[in-house]
Amino acid sequence: MQTDDTNKKIQFNTHNKQEDKPSHTAEHLLNQTMIRLMGCERAIEAHIEAKKSKMDFALQTEPTPEQITRIENKMNEVIAQNLPISMEYTTQTEARNKYNLQRLPDDATEQIRIVHIGDYDACPCIGLHVQNTSEIGQFKIISSNFDNGIWRVRWKLV
Repeated sequence: MQTDDTNKKIQFNTHNKQEDKPSHTAEHLLNQTMIRLMGCERAIEAHIEAKKSKMDFALQTEPTPEQITRIENKMNEVIAQNLPISMEYTTQTEARNKYNLQRLPDDATEQIRIVHIGDYDACPCIGLHVQNTSEIGQFKIISSNFDNGIWRVRWKLV
């Protein structure tokens, strides 16, 4: 339970898993990088682990090798900016016009937490994150494949 400035108790949804903080934070960055570079939405599926991770994005066409290199390079450029990670506590009603709330579960509480990574990304999340992108490490795309409009990218942090 969190408290706000007036010391009222605020109830948030509980979280059912313990992510690897650097990998989970990198997931946020990759989502925003894909939005910016590929013009798509956030991942439709993600499996994030410390050893390696995979994310699926709905795309019109398969990314070229040059685009894949650009995604990897942009990720490492953003990580190297040492961006701070901060939290904003708000209500769904207040957040609705500023953030994409489509992925909130049906049973999400009215009070939500928005995770900000510098001015690069902001989205609702109850997961664990590093305090600064300098804690992430280097981002490396291991492999990818494209099938029926879904680009699956496998990556790890080194």
